[in-house]
Amino acid sequence: MIEEMRLTGLGVIADAALPMGPGFTAITGETGAGKTMVVTGLGLLMGQRADSQTVRSGDAHASVEGIWLVPENGPVADRVREAGGEIEPAGDERGELYLSRTIAAEGRSRAAVGGRAAPAGVLADLADLLVAVHGQSDQLRLKSQPAQRDALDRFGGDVVRDALSAYRTAFDAWTKIDAELVALVTDRDARAAEAERLRVQLGEIEAVAPDPGEDVAVAERAERLQNAEALREAAQAAREALSSEDGTGDVATLLGEARHALDRATDPALDSVRELVADLAIRAGDAAGELSSYLADLDEEGPHELQAVEERRAALADLVRLHGSLDEAIALLETGSARLAELDDDGDRVERLQEESDTALAELDRAAGRLSAERRTAAEHLGTRVTEELRALAMPDATLVVEVSDGAASAYGRDEVAFLLAPHVGSDPRPVAKSASGGELSRVMLAIEVVIAATDPVPTFIFDEVDAGIGGAAAIEVGRRLAKLAETSQVIAVTHLAQVAAFAENHLSVVKSSDGTITASSVTRLAGAEREAEMARLLSGMADSDAALEHARELLSLRASV
Repeated sequence: MIEEMRLTGLGVIADAALPMGPGFTAITGETGAGKTMVVTGLGLLMGQRADSQTVRSGDAHASVEGIWLVPENGPVADRVREAGGEIEPAGDERGELYLSRTIAAEGRSRAAVGGRAAPAGVLADLADLLVAVHGQSDQLRLKSQPAQRDALDRFGGDVVRDALSAYRTAFDAWTKIDAELVALVTDRDARAAEAERLRVQLGEIEAVAPDPGEDVAVAERAERLQNAEALREAAQAAREALSSEDGTGDVATLLGEARHALDRATDPALDSVRELVADLAIRAGDAAGELSSYLADLDEEGPHELQAVEERRAALADLVRLHGSLDEAIALLETGSARLAELDDDGDRVERLQEESDTALAELDRAAGRLSAERRTAAEHLGTRVTEELRALAMPDATLVVEVSDGAASAYGRDEVAFLLAPHVGSDPRPVAKSASGGELSRVMLAIEVVIAATDPVPTFIFDEVDAGIGGAAAIEVGRRLAKLAETSQVIAVTHLAQVAAFAENHLSVVKSSDGTITASSVTRLAGAEREAEMARLLSGMADSDAALEHARELLSLRASV
């Protein structure tokens, strides 16, 4: 519920506070006084597109602030906290939610939710939970089939919501399976080509059977074999230097001579040198032995091994060229088998998916049948209830028929919903878009909201000239029905009819004043003589007409009969 709203620098309104509160609030004023700006301000708080043209001439920016009374816990509170905002406790498990919107003259717009800056989209999300707006555009929307289906589903309450939820679950399951099946059948040739290509690639990789890092190891091996002669000469020379066959001039001989010479010396100071020479002799012998083994290996490796290594190297290089790296080729070998098994299973998979699709479609048929049955039951009751409301809205001979017919499957069911109106006895029911005038459409829309509010209440209704195109007794009944709707919801109506405003508990007047250069408007809460004068003005254009004032008092007395 909107407790209060403040407009600053918006259109012709310089600064105005609008106290709202529960029940029915009527907003009136002269043409051009700024009633439209009130609706515009509400729209801004509901996340609608900001237009810098609405900023008051000469002002740097326009702002709209609103205080809403909402439950401290629930979807609204959850969305506010998700956006980083807070709800101020107000008692009785309710709290105050502060919303604001600022528009700069150069076009920038900012929004705040619960004291925290937020995108305008958050305001729009909250509006879906808090407000139902009805204006001329919404009357036109009522002519659309989706809007009529939504209205019927709202009236159907939990029974229809549960049936629709079950249907959507079945619909999503079936569409997922069907999409997979269609893709599988449509891409059959491409998938067969992929399987053949993958089979060839896996065969090539399996034939080589590479090991991780093998291409590097084989390259090093090939380089060694290519340089075998130079390596042999170097190793042979090193071995001869360490231990020659003739035993002359090599390291081993020289170390042996050094050791014998030291053995003849009896000075203890040479003991450490003697041990070092002995160790060097051992190490020289070990090195010579390893060089002999190395030379033996080189003698066993011949051109035939080099050829085999080069062939292996070429095979590995082919895999690297085809797959980017040897690791990727090995990875494909590990993952490609599963993919190939999946592709080779297409025939059996099509059969399995077809069976699953048939099962899912049967479940969808059952869910669609249940949803259609619940909608038809709700449609009969809705038509009867709205027809009763239309009689109370000065359309005594009108009948509303809610027709549910078979249609194509969609996420909303298989039903086509149509609101048909027979405005007179004996006339055939026709779509409201063709059979209802503007005034009649306003009353049909109001009757529907009054009826639906009993099963699916909305916290706040905003009506922008719902009384357009009507007057007299019909206008009185519109006011009466708005008052009835206000028993369960907050109702805010911008109106130009005294017959409607008379039923409001809270009457606000947008007043225009001018200093000759700039026109400014303010908002005043009316009571007593001031309200009677405004009602007289609405009736006759003259606030001080005795006859109009008497008529105004008579209308105001009707509020007690609601």
